[in-house]
Amino acid sequence: MSAELAGRVALVTGAGSGIGRASAVALARAGAAVVVADVDDHGARTTTDLIIGAGGTAAARQCDVTDEADVDAAVAFAVEEFGGLHVAHNNAGINATPSLLADVTEADFDRVIAVDLTSVFLCMKAEITWMLEHGGGVIVNTSSGAGLIGYPTTGPYVAAKHGVIGLTKTAALEYGRQGVRVNAVCPGTVRTPMVDVATQLPGLEEQLVALHPIGRIGEPEEIANAVLWLCSDDASFVLGHALAVDGGYVVP
Repeated sequence: MSAELAGRVALVTGAGSGIGRASAVALARAGAAVVVADVDDHGARTTTDLIIGAGGTAAARQCDVTDEADVDAAVAFAVEEFGGLHVAHNNAGINATPSLLADVTEADFDRVIAVDLTSVFLCMKAEITWMLEHGGGVIVNTSSGAGLIGYPTTGPYVAAKHGVIGLTKTAALEYGRQGVRVNAVCPGTVRTPMVDVATQLPGLEEQLVALHPIGRIGEPEEIANAVLWLCSDDASFVLGHALAVDGGYVVP
């Protein structure tokens, strides 16, 4: 454990697996007390146990990030459990069912937008409100390489992740002078449960690897390291930035 974030309280959504779990572990390793939030209560508790087992401080909180009352309650839980909220990683998200745009149903579009974009709005609304009243803080939103470029057959996801970057930049401009620093991280393809399911399709993993000039897909810990940096004082002059951590995915 390091003391880099000692005395700070962090909230991570979608922390029951994948990038969220790796981020929660990294923040705890840096000394933060972490609220591990996920709609999957078992996943949240598993991540919490991993952190506590490694000597860190964490508490699980079941949270549906599409429900404003649930989000507000998660922020209140962080304050009640650990005394504040200084760092937030809004990471919860789902993928879109591959489909050409004209074939996407309104229900599928709305669901992806709700989980991947509206949730970021709800989380930032609650987090910023508390931070403004208590001396500021740091927020990192998970966008995607697909938030920086287009990608066929994933229209709802691409729209949502572009929207996350727009919200990130707007919030950064609105609140940076008041001590709330907001940025986004844009992962390439990362080996998470969501990707593992997709790569069961024959040949898809090879196709995904080919999209990344580095020659492989990423690991959750590699994204978590970037999140940790953005949350740290080492990134104190970074504001409103969408940081690609993608093995060169958006370079070509």
